[in-house]
Amino acid sequence: MSLKDQILADMKTAMRAKQASQLESIRMLRAAIQRKEVDDQTEIGDDEVMLILQKQIKQSQDAITQFKAGERQDLAEKEQTHVDNLMVYMPAQLSDEEVAAAVADAISSTGASSMQDMGKVMGILKDKLQGKADMGKVSGLIRAKLS
Repeated sequence: MSLKDQILADMKTAMRAKQASQLESIRMLRAAIQRKEVDDQTEIGDDEVMLILQKQIKQSQDAITQFKAGERQDLAEKEQTHVDNLMVYMPAQLSDEEVAAAVADAISSTGASSMQDMGKVMGILKDKLQGKADMGKVSGLIRAKLS
């Protein structure tokens, strides 16, 4: 079952169970997927759905930060619920140790020795870790090791 089919099935289940917050999150995700399909005039696969999912989660996490800064805890909690509902579709996240090991392996395999080689290392790691780790943290680890 593809990720899109799973999302559709979960939407139907949420409708039947009258789970309003989960249904709202899934509908927002499906709308973003449909918008991408209409814009590109093509059917998208699981990889593109995963990118859309990551973008939705990132936007919600940014909103949480903004709401907390504005002392709007009620809205921050609503966005956190949205993130929790969407995280169900993400693959299992790697631990910090696993990410650090992958970064060390990529640096040694590319022979990177300075910040000029960061692009090579990120190129290798992006394919391996996309969706499984926060790429911002990965970038920070690479910077720390290369500087």
